[in-house]
Amino acid sequence: MLAATELTMSYADGLAAINLQMPPRVPRTEYSAESYHWDLVSAVTGRRITSETPDDQRTQASRDFERAWNYDFRWSIAVHGEAFGALRTRMGHASYASNGSDIDRVVTNPFTDPAQVLAFDPWLALGAIDRPALVKRFNDSYRANCAANPDAVNMTGIYVTMVSGLIELFGWDMLLVAAGEDAEAFGAMTNRYASWIQQHFDCLAACEAPVVMVHDDIVWTSGAFIRPAWYRRFIFPNYAKLFAPLRAADKRIAYTSDGNFTAFIDDIAASGVHGFVMEPCTDMAQLAARYGKTHFFIGNADTRILLSGSKDDIRREVERCMAIGKPCPGWFMAVGNHIPANTPVENALWYNRCYEELSRR
Repeated sequence: MLAATELTMSYADGLAAINLQMPPRVPRTEYSAESYHWDLVSAVTGRRITSETPDDQRTQASRDFERAWNYDFRWSIAVHGEAFGALRTRMGHASYASNGSDIDRVVTNPFTDPAQVLAFDPWLALGAIDRPALVKRFNDSYRANCAANPDAVNMTGIYVTMVSGLIELFGWDMLLVAAGEDAEAFGAMTNRYASWIQQHFDCLAACEAPVVMVHDDIVWTSGAFIRPAWYRRFIFPNYAKLFAPLRAADKRIAYTSDGNFTAFIDDIAASGVHGFVMEPCTDMAQLAARYGKTHFFIGNADTRILLSGSKDDIRREVERCMAIGKPCPGWFMAVGNHIPANTPVENALWYNRCYEELSRR
C-alpha cells in the first residue's frame, strides 16, 4: 500500500482511492482538456489562451486549469514508439488540436511483406537496451511530473506494452494480414517481442515511481480483433511475466486500453494489475461488480455526450457513472477517451458542475 509520505504533494483523495480507502469525495482526472481545449482553459482560468500563446503561459494556464478542476490523478507515460528507433511504421495522424497542428500525412512502413512480420526478432533487430539510462529516463519522467503537477498522484510508464508495440512496429494493415495468414507464427513472434520488452518492465520496476502506467490498446471499439483464444495464449500470460517485477517492487499498476475490453476484464485482472483506465465502450458496471472493491478504476463518461448532448443528457451521464462508481472505494471520475477541442465550452463547464454537485459521498 502506498503511504502518504511517498507522495506528500498528491491529493489525499487520489491517494486514498489508489489505496482503496474510500475518500469523502469522488476524485477525478481528465485527458487533453488542459493542453488542447484552450477555449475551455480560458473560460476556467479567466485568461485568454490560444495555441499561439507562448509556451510558458500555456503551461501555467494548464496547471491552473488542473487545479481548478481537481485533477487527483495525472495520466502519464515515458516510453512511446521511439523505443524502436527507425524500425517503426508511420500511419499518419488526424487533426486533433484546435488549429490542426498535429495533423501528419506521412505514411511509411519498413515492413513490406507479412513474412517479415512473422519472422521478426526484436533481439536481433533492436538489441539490448541501456538499462541504467532507461531507469534514469523513468525517474526523470516521474520527477518532472511531480514538479509540474504537485497536486495529483503522479506516475511514469510505458505505451508499447504488447499489442500497442506491435501496432507501432508494423502498422495496422501489416499486423492484421500477418496475424490472419498465420496466427500461430504471429503468436510466436509476439512471444519474442514480450521477451524483449521485458527489459523495459524490469527498468520500470527499478524506478522511483510508486504508481506506473501500463498502456496497451488490445481491442477495437467493437472488441477483440483476433480470436479471444489467441489473446489468452499469447498476450495475458506475457502480461503476468511483464508485471511480475512491478508487483515484486510494490508498484501500483494502472492499466489502460482504448476500445472495448469487457470480454477480457477477468484476464487483465488476473495478470496482476491494480487499476483500470477505460473508455465508455467498456462495461464499467460489469467491472465494478467484479472488481470494484479490490481494484481502482477510472472512467468512463462518454465524450460524445459532452460533444452533442443536451444539459439533461450530460447530467444523466454523470449520474450513470456516479451510480456505478460512487459505492466503490477506488473509483475516479473521467471523461473517456478525451475532452477534445471541439467540445462546446458550455457543455464541458456543465459537466464539471454536475460532477462537483454529485461528487460528495
